[in-house]
Amino acid sequence: MKSAVETLNPTRVRLTVEVPFEELKPSLDAAYKKINQQLSIPGFRKGKVPARVIDQRVGRGAVLEEAVNDALPKIYQDAVNEGELSPLGQPEVDITELKDGELLAFTAEVDIRPELEIPDYSGIEVTVDAVEVSDEDVAEALDQLRDRFATTSVVERAAAEGDVVKLDLEARVDGELLDDGVAKGVDYTIGSGRLLDGIDEAVTGLEAGAEATFASELKGGSAAGREAQVTVRVETVSARELPELDDEFAQLASQFDTLDELREDSRERLGRQKQYEQATSAQEKVLEELLELVEVPIPEKLLQDEVETRRHNLVNHQLGQLGMDFDAYLKMQEKTAEEFDAELKEQAEKGIRTQFVLDEIAKREQLSVSQEELTEHLMRRAQSSGMSPDQFAKAVVEGGQVPMLVGEVSRGKALATVVESVKVVDTNGEPVELDDEDETAETVEAVTETVEAVTETESTEAPAAEGDKDEAGEAKSTS
Repeated sequence: MKSAVETLNPTRVRLTVEVPFEELKPSLDAAYKKINQQLSIPGFRKGKVPARVIDQRVGRGAVLEEAVNDALPKIYQDAVNEGELSPLGQPEVDITELKDGELLAFTAEVDIRPELEIPDYSGIEVTVDAVEVSDEDVAEALDQLRDRFATTSVVERAAAEGDVVKLDLEARVDGELLDDGVAKGVDYTIGSGRLLDGIDEAVTGLEAGAEATFASELKGGSAAGREAQVTVRVETVSARELPELDDEFAQLASQFDTLDELREDSRERLGRQKQYEQATSAQEKVLEELLELVEVPIPEKLLQDEVETRRHNLVNHQLGQLGMDFDAYLKMQEKTAEEFDAELKEQAEKGIRTQFVLDEIAKREQLSVSQEELTEHLMRRAQSSGMSPDQFAKAVVEGGQVPMLVGEVSRGKALATVVESVKVVDTNGEPVELDDEDETAETVEAVTETVEAVTETESTEAPAAEGDKDEAGEAKSTS
C-alpha cells in the first residue's frame, strides 16, 4: 500500500491511497462467501456456488464493490496511522481507480485535530474573591436552618407575606380552561416567588374561601410562554413560626449541644464552601486566560455538529422535561432566534477550543488517568444522569464511551496542571494556595466539572456513541 497526505487547511487533509489488488484477496474471498450464502441457484447447494457462476449471476462488479467496502476501513486506518493523523469524524471517500486484478486507488478527505502551539502559560495571573465569612453570612445560614424547622398553624385572618396558603388554581387561555391548567391543594409560601408571577399580589389580603383572578405568563405545560387568566382560591391561611435561636434549637437541628458550637460549625462550613467557590472561580479564569494565548483553528463540520447536538439536547431533553417549546423558551429568555444561534455557536466554539487545548497539554505532560479517578468520575456522571452506577457503566461500555470518559478526566487533570503553575491572588492581594493534592480523585473530579461546564451539553440520555470515529464509510463509487 502506498499513501500520501495533502494538507488542505489546518484542520483538513486529503489521503491518496493505492493498494495492489492482491491485498484485496481476503476481502474478495469474504465477499464471495457472503454472496454465496445469499444465493439460491438450482443445481447448487446453498453456499457451494462457484465464483464463476456468482460472477455470471450477480456480476463481478457487485463482488468487487462488496470486497472494497469490506477492505476500506482497515486500509484507511493503516493510511491514517502511517500519516500519524488524528482524524475527527467520518472521511469522505472517493474511489478514483479500480482495475480488476491490478489496482485499487482512492482518496479520503477528513477533518483532523489541528497542531497547536502551546506557549508558556506560567505568566498567567488571575484574581479571585477573598475567602471571608462575615457574621452576617453566619446569621443568614442559621436563619435558613431555622426556616427548615419552622412550624405552621392555621389562622383566621387575611394572608400576608411569609404565610403558607393552600390554594386551588385554574388557568384559562383565550377563555378556555386548559386540560393541564387545574391544580388543587397547592401549598405556597407568599413571597417565595416559586409559583407564578403575580400570585403574591393576588393572594395577599385574601382570607380562607376568597378568590382572585390575575394575568400571568405560564412557565410550563401545554401553553408555556402564553399569557393566561389564573383564578386562585385560598383554602386555608397558615402562619409560620420560627424556633427560637438558642441552645435548645442547636440540639434539635444538629449534633451540637450549644448555639455557640452550631454557630462555629456554620462558620467553618461557609468557609469551606467559599474556598470551593474560590477554587472553581480560579479554574474558570485561568482557563479563559489560557484560551486567549492559543490560536485554535476549528473544523467547520465539527462546529456545525456540535451546535446541532447542543440545540437537540436543549429542545428535545431539557425543554421537553419542562413541557416548554423552543418559541416559549426564546420568549422567556428575551432573545431572538438569531441571538440564540449566535450564542450557541459561541459556546460550542469555546467548548471545542477548550477540548483541543487541554488534550494537547495532557499529551505533552503525559498525564494518565488512574482507575480511582475514572471510577469517581463515572459515579458522578451516573448520579447526574439519574442512573445507578452499574446501569451507567453498562451503557458506557456498550456505547464505546470509556475513552470519552477518560478524556474528560484527562482534561480536568490538564487544567489542574495549568492552575498549579500560574499565579492566583485574592481581592486583598494575597496569594491563593489552592489544594495541591491534585493526585486525589476528589480534586481531579472537581476540576473536571469545571471543564465539563464549558465543553459539554447536559443531556438526560444515557451515553451515546462517540462522535469521533476512525473508520472509513462505504465507497461512493466503484468506477
